[in-house]
Amino acid sequence: MRPTPRLLRAVASAAQRQNSVSFIGLGRMGSEMAYNLFSRTLVESNGTARFVVCDAREATSQAFVNNFVAQFPGAHVQVATTPAEALLASRTVITMLPSSPHVRNVYVEEEGIVPALRSLPPDVAQSTLCIDSTTLDVDVARAVAAEVQKTGASVVDAPVSGGVAGAKAATLSFLVGGPEHAYKLARPHLLHMGKNIIYCGDSGAGLVAKICNNLILGVQQIVVAEAMLLGQKLGLNPAILASVINSSTGACWSSSVNNPVPSALPGKSPPCERDYEGGFATSLMLKDMGLATHLAESTGIPLPLGHAAEKIYADVVSEDPELANKDFSSVYRYLRVSAYPKPM
Repeated sequence: MRPTPRLLRAVASAAQRQNSVSFIGLGRMGSEMAYNLFSRTLVESNGTARFVVCDAREATSQAFVNNFVAQFPGAHVQVATTPAEALLASRTVITMLPSSPHVRNVYVEEEGIVPALRSLPPDVAQSTLCIDSTTLDVDVARAVAAEVQKTGASVVDAPVSGGVAGAKAATLSFLVGGPEHAYKLARPHLLHMGKNIIYCGDSGAGLVAKICNNLILGVQQIVVAEAMLLGQKLGLNPAILASVINSSTGACWSSSVNNPVPSALPGKSPPCERDYEGGFATSLMLKDMGLATHLAESTGIPLPLGHAAEKIYADVVSEDPELANKDFSSVYRYLRVSAYPKPM
């Protein structure tokens, strides 16, 4: 890693580094998580904490800073232009990235976290904590964690459940994998962003739990869409049908919180009420279904419904690209206007 004057200044300020938290990845989830983490840490520190943000788009980082400082005048929030800068500036670094290639890039490539850790004195590296909340390939996560641990730093995988609404309300569930001592270090930070912090085991265990959860979620959202379509076709009011499902054995998050039919949940505002904007992107659900089927193939576990759901989400993204970045409950809209199923 090539040191820059900015990096050297960050390393030189050891006292500030101990009192600083960096957040890398300010997408739909990350921006809400960072806001809650920073605001609650700021209050907890009586205004002395410092923060750093980093995103692939520097304009996104600057917009976050402007908004945060407007809400908390006098707060110390800086923009890092590389993951290395973010790491050198803070003892605690949280990453929330789209997928496996982004994690490899942020952690192990030039100007990444691991090269920056190697540039630090051993005692400083050992005091560093990395928390990755990305949902990614388990093998990649374990390999990256091993590289971080070689430097003496602590690291956990801590993927989340709860969606954008949970990130905004700080009610996320964190599924944590890694050494127990690292989990104990991470827990206070995670509690600023979430409600349920569950220790799942060694490195990668949090991801395994998350992928299994999202396998269920992805299948459920499709069958809820199918049931809502069928009921309406046979004359049922969607609000009545949703009420029946949500108070019966078919009850699930995909119906009671993320119901895909406008007006089905009076008094609530799922993504379908905003043309499926603001939720968990269909492209990301497709990624998660792919992670599940990949793990199943590598372990010999049959996933007939998982494979079928993966194909449906793949069809949604390829045949109606507009839905790729909309909430995955938009599979309802796709099924409603498509002649599905299609010949194999």
